[in-house]
Amino acid sequence: MSDSAAHHFLLLAVVLVAFAAATFPPASAEDTILGHKCGSMPAAGNASSDAAYKSNLNALAAILVAGARANGSATGAAAAPDAAAYGVALCRGDFTGDACARGLGDALASAVNDSEGAFGCGSQFRDITLFYDRYQLRLSGADFLSGDGGGDEPRWAGNNTNFVTPADAARRFDGMVTELVTTIAGIAAGRPDRYATGRSRFKEQGLTLYGLVQCTVDMTPERCGACLDGLISAFPATFPSGQHGGRILVPRCTVRYETDDTFFNTDNLSVDLHKPKPSKSWLWATISAVSVSLLAASFVLHRWIKIRRKRELARLELRRLSIAVKSVINLWRMEEGNSGFSLYDFSQMKVATNGFAIENKLGQGGFGAVYKGLLPDGLEIAVKRLGPCSLQGLLEFKNEIQLIAKLQHRNLVKLLGCCIEGEHEKILVYEYMPNKSLDLIIFDNKKGVSLDWPKRLNIINGISQGLQYLHIHSRLCVVHRDLKASNILLDSEMNPKISDFGMARIFSSSVAESNTTRIVGTHGYIAPEYASDGVCSVKSDVFSFGVLLLEIISGTMTTGSYRYDGKLYKLIAYAWLLWKAGQWQELVDRCLAGNEGHHFTMERYAHVALLCVQESADDRPAMDEVVKMLSSGDGVVLPEPKKPAYFNVRPVGTEMSASCDMSISITLSR
Repeated sequence: MSDSAAHHFLLLAVVLVAFAAATFPPASAEDTILGHKCGSMPAAGNASSDAAYKSNLNALAAILVAGARANGSATGAAAAPDAAAYGVALCRGDFTGDACARGLGDALASAVNDSEGAFGCGSQFRDITLFYDRYQLRLSGADFLSGDGGGDEPRWAGNNTNFVTPADAARRFDGMVTELVTTIAGIAAGRPDRYATGRSRFKEQGLTLYGLVQCTVDMTPERCGACLDGLISAFPATFPSGQHGGRILVPRCTVRYETDDTFFNTDNLSVDLHKPKPSKSWLWATISAVSVSLLAASFVLHRWIKIRRKRELARLELRRLSIAVKSVINLWRMEEGNSGFSLYDFSQMKVATNGFAIENKLGQGGFGAVYKGLLPDGLEIAVKRLGPCSLQGLLEFKNEIQLIAKLQHRNLVKLLGCCIEGEHEKILVYEYMPNKSLDLIIFDNKKGVSLDWPKRLNIINGISQGLQYLHIHSRLCVVHRDLKASNILLDSEMNPKISDFGMARIFSSSVAESNTTRIVGTHGYIAPEYASDGVCSVKSDVFSFGVLLLEIISGTMTTGSYRYDGKLYKLIAYAWLLWKAGQWQELVDRCLAGNEGHHFTMERYAHVALLCVQESADDRPAMDEVVKMLSSGDGVVLPEPKKPAYFNVRPVGTEMSASCDMSISITLSR
């Protein structure tokens, strides 16, 4: 995109936010801010990066306002990873349309312009959450939307100052509160708008109880239910017994109850519990109250037992894994000197990374941070420091030192050694990759130009050969289970290296597949049989490779949305539709416009990618077949690809464009 076009795009974003914030009537007193939370992500410290982040915030704000006006809530992200902005906005279910857009416009304008610390965040302005009575939002430079817990933090709680007395009446009142909010939470999770309200009556003191729960509309019923359940479970620790009202808010869901009907529109209640009946005697009322109390008590007891049991199992698993890790370390100590694998002291790692200085930090993974280091002999290294007390992190550590140190191939990242210090410090040391990961280049509208087709060809062939080695030629059959662009590292000559074997699984030669109840991997790359049934095999990696191949050819992300014949599709479906229509050239990255001489090779690679992402694992080729197909000439006829997996899955969110045009479009799907 030209400088002029980029200038007009950002100007449009700013105008949209300004329109939402300024053209509607002023916010009412009801929109007074309740509280704010400052995250732990500091500013970049240089004017260029901070200015880019603020520009991305303006674009993101326009997306959130437009989405919330249409749907009551919105999530989104804008621009490249080095200055990316992520956000979520949620308006209360009875505060919709232009009124919602007006309130959010004011709030977003305040948040976007908070670089001077008006909310007290100071240098931490890259992560801010604002809570108002009728809407709330969070903006951050870190991707807090991904994963099962995305958007459950930070929390804000508030309460009514009145109480039910005496203590026994307060306990009965608490039971009624639990019954009401639990009931409407179940209703909200099953509704498209993820919003529900309800009413109940505490007759012994003449109180009418009102409740309201809500999630962002993009959350699945299961995810919404889990978010609300987490807030409801926090009530006993947050509010004293008998409190007349209280609320807990997180960016993507809210729960509130009050003995006052003025805090929301009560015209269309989702449920009305304990309606008065003229013939109902005091005996039945007493039985009902006792039943509610027993239900609440059993609910609390069940949750307490479940949480305690889960924590105890986690402690046992941590101890078991710690013992296993120590056993592996002892074996390496015996083999050190002959294996090329070194055991480092923590002091060496501290010196190499300059005390794990922030300027040496290369990135943040799911289970720890990665730093650049320099050993005394001049060797540059990448140091992965795992977070303490992480069960999954410890499992990843054990997997890496048991597995990757034994694997030797030019297209696998080399694990040089590890460090273990006490109970908390566990470090993995890799060879340093100066060009970092593939996703930082292929999806960047400027850096992507540097990857012409011969370079992309070299990267694709290297990845395919690395996978072929893992599946067939290594001493054990290894399924990576998390192959994606960010796990492909590039050396100084742009040669690819597959990295991050923390989730890998080993198969014996006599076992072709296995079933698991724990699904790992990254959304958009997971094979359908693995996602739905837990069936894992080498064909799971073949599917991920096919997705990655489409991304490299197109320069676009699998998680994006792409328009074909008036409808939005995921990348896999979009590529197949173009292929069937004989328009596969439209899939090719616009950055490759000067590579017309490679037309046949591009077509064959797109063909192989579609064979790899077919719905049935049996229809997908094995990696040795994939390598042969990629290197085949004109005379080899490849089978016609069948309809791919996830073809009927419609994307939710923004429409993505090719990497050389712009990083994001503000067209929203309805």
